[in-house]
Formats: sequence, structure tokens, C-alpha cells
Amino acid sequence: MNTDLTINSVLAQEPVAATKLSAISIPSTIYAVVLSSLLIVWSIVWDIMWHMSIGRDGLFSPPHVVMYVGAIIAGSFAGYTILARTFKADHPDRIQSVRFWGVFYGSTGALFCVWGAVAILTSAPFDNWWHSAYGLDVQILSPPHALGLIGMTLLQFGALVSVLTLRNQLKNKTVTKVVQKRLELLFIVSAGFLMTMIYILFYEKFMDGQGHRSQYYILASLFLPIYMMAIGRTSASSYPITKLAAIYMLTILVPSWILQFLPATPRLGPVLNNVTHYQPFQFPFLLVIPAWVLDTAIQRYPKRWNDWKLAGLVALFFLITFTVVQWPMSEFMLTSPWSRNYFFMSYTWPFNAPSDYPYRYQFNPGLHETMPQLLRGWAIALVAAFLSARAGLWIGAWMRNIYR
Repeated sequence: MNTDLTINSVLAQEPVAATKLSAISIPSTIYAVVLSSLLIVWSIVWDIMWHMSIGRDGLFSPPHVVMYVGAIIAGSFAGYTILARTFKADHPDRIQSVRFWGVFYGSTGALFCVWGAVAILTSAPFDNWWHSAYGLDVQILSPPHALGLIGMTLLQFGALVSVLTLRNQLKNKTVTKVVQKRLELLFIVSAGFLMTMIYILFYEKFMDGQGHRSQYYILASLFLPIYMMAIGRTSASSYPITKLAAIYMLTILVPSWILQFLPATPRLGPVLNNVTHYQPFQFPFLLVIPAWVLDTAIQRYPKRWNDWKLAGLVALFFLITFTVVQWPMSEFMLTSPWSRNYFFMSYTWPFNAPSDYPYRYQFNPGLHETMPQLLRGWAIALVAAFLSARAGLWIGAWMRNIYR
């Protein structure tokens, strides 16, 4: 396997000619863990569609197999780099490794990838045994599911940190622009995969029927600005938040656009909706528009401002643009016949939900909020967005200094 030995063995030599440094390439380990992150998030999207369309899954259902493949790839490549640094005493990467359990040496990203892979592969037989012992679980956070979700998130975080660590190590080195741009792209891509995973954990709170409630905007203001600003502050590319939003949207849309054409038959009763094909996952936030506004605002804000003022600006712009976009978007997705097609996929409906549900294509009046309630909710959302953005700026500054 071609590991990060390729880069660091060169960097460890002093002095090094600039021409030699320019020949540095990105190791296969980085590509492997980013690919694993993609397989993990696509497997969970597919798994949700499986449960909506087919029902009961098994230990080796197709989405689970994709998940295992992702875990094995990341665990193998990251584990190999750890073992190489541990058992080769003169390994040039030891000096910038983290020592754990008093024996092993490895990068922070590799450690998270291995821990995540172990948790995922452990949760699989645990989940199968759980179903055999207690029957079907009706909630996402059963013990085996919780273990699996923790493992997936750890693995994806490890992929993100692996790319970030390598980028930071090479920041002041003479490398080609191709390598620099590719690392920036890999960083944004891996960040988009992790963002998708975080969104999936809360997606039931962001269904279209919730789009005219203040809770929708409060939750979005809590988790979106912190993540978007952390990545935006860390990345050196142009319009990084817009790119992040585009990756997040495509990561959800691509498998839904493809799998909805494949046949699927429910295997679990009661069947209340006659399903013949995979029911797609829900359309994501139309996040590229608020992201572009934030990128533009950040580029033009006065440089003399501190991060507290910048966080206030971000919070205000985010909440306004997110509301302006998502309020009509949720209404369009829920009520308009123009959204019930293969692109927007608002026709999606699980087999165990009645097809004649009265609020399938309209807002439930029982969830209606008065204007004072909405205004109070938006005020809370604005405060949440401010604190979230400020924390994201701090985290982004910290992420720039991850070197191990």
C-alpha cells in the first residue's frame, strides 16, 4: 500500500530541494479514507430508502454491505499506517504522530478512522442479534444503531482530519498548485460528506411539513452556522461554504435520483402504500443560496472587525437568507404538484404510511404557529445562529493548527 510515507519521508529530509518537493504526491491513504466516507454516507441514505420501501433488512442487505466495505477500506489503510509507524523504529512520521495506549503511533485522523471502522463492524452482528432477541426496533437510536452511527461519524471525522492534517503539514512547503488544489478539494468534499451525515441524524426534524414552524429554523441555526463557519474559516479555497453546500446537496440527491428507478417490494406488513420502486430520500436544504451569501459577505466585511462582529453579521445574513429560501421551498415541496417528479421527489412516501393521509400534501393545521410565536422563535434562532457562528469561527481557527 502507498501510505503517507511518500510525503513525510521526503519532508523529513533537510535540506530538500524545491524541485524535489514539487514532485510530492498525495498518498493513497487519503483517497481511501475519503472514498470510505462517501460509501458510509451513501450506505445510510440507501438504508433509509430500504426501510421506506422494503422494510426488514438483514446482516448482508446491500446498504449494509456498502457500509462494511467503507469501514474495511478505511480501517485497513488507516490501520496499516499506524502499524507501519509503530513497528518501524526509524519511521520518519513518528515525530509527528500521536502515541496512544503507550504502544501505537499514528495520526489523529487514522486513529478516528480505525475506531470508527471497529465500531461499525461491531454494530453489525450486534444489530442482527438485537433483532433476533427483541424483534424489530422502531426507533433510530437503539443500542446497535447508536453504536453504528457513532462509528460512522468517527470514521468520517477521521477522513476529514486526515486530509486537513496533510494540508496543514504542507502549507509552508513548496508543492505544486495541483497538489494544493486537490487537497483543498478533498477537504471540502470530506467536510460535505460529514455534514450530510450530521443532517441525516436530524432529518426527521427537517421534513417539509415542519418548514413553517420556528423549531425548524432554531435547529438549523444551531448546527449549520457552526459547521459552515468552521469549514469556511479553515479552507483556503474561494467560496468554500458554497462548495460545501453543493457537496452536501449532491451527496443526498445522487443516490436518491438513481435508486428511485429500481424496483422494490415491501417485505414487512402492514403495507398501507403500494410501493413498487425505491422511495427516495427527502430533498435537502437548498443551502447553496445562503452559503453563497455568506461567502460573499465574509469576503467583503471590514478586516478590522473582530470575530464577534463577524459572527453577528453571519447570523443575521444566514437566518434571513435561510428563511427566505426555505419557507417558500418547504411550501413548494409539500403542496405543489410541480414538486412531485423525479427531480424534487416530493412524492416519496413509506410503504407503512397510509397513502390517503390527509396532510401528505398540505400543512397540518395542528402544527400552525401564530405570528408572535414565529417571531419569538426567529429571535431565538438569531441568538442560536450568532453563538453557533462564533463557535464555528473559533473551531476553524483551531483546525488550521492541526498537524498530527
